[in-house]
Amino acid sequence: MINAEIITIGDEILIGQIVDTNSAWMAVELNKIGVNVHQITSISDEVGHILAALKEAEQRADIILITGGLGPTKDDVTKKTMAQYFGSKGMVVHQDSLVVIEDFFKKRGLPLTPLNAAQAEVPDNCEVLLNEVGTAPCMLFEQGHKIFVSMPGVPFEMKNLMLSKVLPEIRKRYELVSIYHRTILTVGIGESFLADRISYIENELPSYIKLAYLPKLGLVKLRLSCTKDTTEQIIAEVEHFAKRIEEEIPEYWAGNKDVDIEKAMLDLLQKHGLTLSLAESCTGGYLSHLFTQHAGSSAAFLGGGIVYSNQLKKQILGVKEATLNQFGAVSEETAKEMVEGAIKNFGSDYAIAITGIAGPDGGSIEKPVGTVCIAVANKHETVVQKFLFNNKRLQIIESSAIKSLHMLLTLLKKNKVY
Repeated sequence: MINAEIITIGDEILIGQIVDTNSAWMAVELNKIGVNVHQITSISDEVGHILAALKEAEQRADIILITGGLGPTKDDVTKKTMAQYFGSKGMVVHQDSLVVIEDFFKKRGLPLTPLNAAQAEVPDNCEVLLNEVGTAPCMLFEQGHKIFVSMPGVPFEMKNLMLSKVLPEIRKRYELVSIYHRTILTVGIGESFLADRISYIENELPSYIKLAYLPKLGLVKLRLSCTKDTTEQIIAEVEHFAKRIEEEIPEYWAGNKDVDIEKAMLDLLQKHGLTLSLAESCTGGYLSHLFTQHAGSSAAFLGGGIVYSNQLKKQILGVKEATLNQFGAVSEETAKEMVEGAIKNFGSDYAIAITGIAGPDGGSIEKPVGTVCIAVANKHETVVQKFLFNNKRLQIIESSAIKSLHMLLTLLKKNKVY
């Protein structure tokens, strides 16, 4: 199997100023075409570190993909370091890149400085994969049967280059093994409990089908992968085991696509022509964000209200003053009136309401920090549950959102919405 290594360059990554999302995205895309990513390395903008990383990667991998350090400023040293590593005789102007750069600044009404124009200069022994959406060049070096590709670190530039230039180049140069993955999304069961529940199925897997557990807060993705060239027979075998797992855990099954759970809920609602609204208090719009980050979410998600104060709970959702006075804002009674108010006032088929104490202050002996009441409803039924999440503020918010989605899924299943 062809092995790849990803090297990200930038002090800003090492000090935590930005999060390296590029590597995760690249690894997913490489895996799709049958390239195994066996190491990801982050290093500083320092010549010695870059040279050492390139040398080590060359010994381990067939394909080395590098991102970052291609800007116009002095601290961006990747291009010159690549030239040094591959013994370039000098720098040359890549005319097509210069045209792109000139057009980039012209469209923005900005002057083209010598520093920016110099970005079109590349080592004389590299092949340029034209970056049509940015100013930093993408450079490919070949050494033996191995290739090194240096790309800009700006995510949208890197992704465009990967999809349009780099992946096709890899397919052209290497004989790749097709890989088949099958994902099972579960929610509401911990990794160890899930593993115990399906252990007898896992023990029956042949050596060429691997099962991976990918846990996140409140949910676990199961991934079945075949490790030899895909055939219809292999795919059928993987699907057979996936179906057996799903039949073993129907109460926790949330989908069979490699997507986030909120996307699975959106797809399920849209498939059946149903709509959803939200009434959020302690989550402050976090659940709404989870939904609206996905393109096309408006097909099922109507919106909702962030009803942080009691006043808005009353005005927007019709929560009764007497309910708030007797039971408090964080109560099953209030959550029930919130979700039923969302169904009535927002006109959705289903709704979720969340009210709680995310902390670090605001708790009491009766209702400590982490107390959260969640309600889900349709026009005929309301389900309310009270939870105590023993985490920090952000984890309480995230746990509340995931638990609410599990409750929604359970209600949908009860209503035969699959």
